[in-house]
Parts: sequence; structure tokens; C-alpha cells
Amino acid sequence: MANETTSSTISELYTEIVAEALFVAQEQSIMRGLVRNYTIAGGGKSVEVPIYANVAAAAVNEATDLSNTAVNPVSVTITASEIGIMTTLTDLARNSASRNVAADIGRLFGEAVATKIDTDLAALFSGFSTEKGPGAGAEITVQDLFECAAELKTNKAPGPYYGVFHPKQIFNVKKSLTNTFVGRDTDLSNEAMRTGFVGNVAGIQIFESSNIAVDGSDDSVGGVFSQDALGLAMMQDLKIESQRDASLRADEIVATAVFGVGELHDSYGVKITADTLAA
Repeated sequence: MANETTSSTISELYTEIVAEALFVAQEQSIMRGLVRNYTIAGGGKSVEVPIYANVAAAAVNEATDLSNTAVNPVSVTITASEIGIMTTLTDLARNSASRNVAADIGRLFGEAVATKIDTDLAALFSGFSTEKGPGAGAEITVQDLFECAAELKTNKAPGPYYGVFHPKQIFNVKKSLTNTFVGRDTDLSNEAMRTGFVGNVAGIQIFESSNIAVDGSDDSVGGVFSQDALGLAMMQDLKIESQRDASLRADEIVATAVFGVGELHDSYGVKITADTLAA
């Protein structure tokens, strides 16, 4: 019979969805590449990250025994949880659409997962104990960024340093940028601009992301941090499964991911609260 739904035609549809979704999830997430990444493998759904305190060396006299220095790391546990999204694609919708419905669904699912990862990581900014900047209702300045960099260097936070802000929160800084503060490789910056890269200020690579939350007073909490300040533990990357509903003449398409986020080293991050109405 004509127009049968066979296993071969269904598998082709799902292959298109998986390929598109994985690509978008990787490319659209800004925060994922700026923090420490871990993979949860084997048993359990959490990863324990040891955090070592700084130790100091001292001068000693010849033939004098060294005193013992205790090395006792603390640990941070990141526990993964599941997120998911589902849609039902009917045979009629798939067959009558002028666009590639499979690719469109893949893009939507991929962007949803990327947004969730960025949102969860950015929400950790408010947990940093150190705060710099103008505060609620005021605009960020270049000086604020220099103060953040000085704080991280004082705390011996390892580079590179990243800053992630809402586009309207960082708008005043973008207006103020001059060659005195910004150094860019043209090809690199052109490519990076597509993923929200603004520039390099005070040794901080500045990114903007609309996934930064805005509160009821039109303020946002951005962050300047070392890669070791925050962690992302991935137990299962984006996965798409399907189930046929014959009576509905449709396929349920389910996307899931299992991950967790956490603050690793509090003194390696600085939060900045500022206004988002400037633009």
C-alpha cells in the first residue's frame, strides 16, 4: 500500500532530529565552555570534586628538618538531575509541511537544552560572596571590570577570566570600549561575536547572554570568574527517543539530558548587580 509508515522512514526522521539537536545544543550554550566540565560515569548520579587550599613554602636553614604541612582538601558534590521536553509529531504535519519538520524540532529541542544549561549556571553568580560594581539601578563601567580582575588576581584565581552579563547590563561598557582597553584578533572576534563575545577588558573575556535573569526591578546579576569557580557535571548529554502512537497517527518525540551544576571555589568568582534599562 502507498503512504505506509515503515520503520525505515521513521528512523530517517529521527536521525535528522538527533544530528540537528546535538549541533545546536553545543553551539548555542555560552556558559558550558567557560566552566569546569566533568563527566559522571559508572554508578551514582553525582561527582565529588576535591578542593585544595593554598599552601606556602618557607625558607629553611641547612640541615634543619622541615615541619609538616597538612594537606586536607574539602570537597564539593555536584548532583545531576534530569530535564526533558516532548512533542508529538503527527503524520499529517510531517507529510504536509513545506519545511523540514524534523530539523525544526531538533533546533527547538537543542536550543531549549542549551538555554537550560546556561540559565542554571548563570544562576550561580548570585551565590558568589564577593560583590563589585555599581549595584541595583546603576550602570556597569569599565572600572568595575578592572576591580573584578584585581579581586580575582588577589585571590590567586587561575586564568583565564570570563565575564558573562545580560546584553543590556553590559551595554554601557560596550559604548565605552576603546582600543586602550580592547585587544582583538579580527578573525577570532568576528567568529566569537556570533556566540555573544564582546571583547577583552582588563584581561577578562566578556560575553553577553540573554539567558541571564532580569528581576522585577530590571536588574541582573552578572559574574566575573575563573573557569575553576563553577562546575558542570554531565551524566547524559542530549538524547532523543521516540514512541509510535498508532491510533493517533503520530510519533511522540522526547528529548532528555541529565546534568548538574555547582559552585566549586567561591573566591574565584565575583558578582555584579546592575541595571538592564540602559539600552
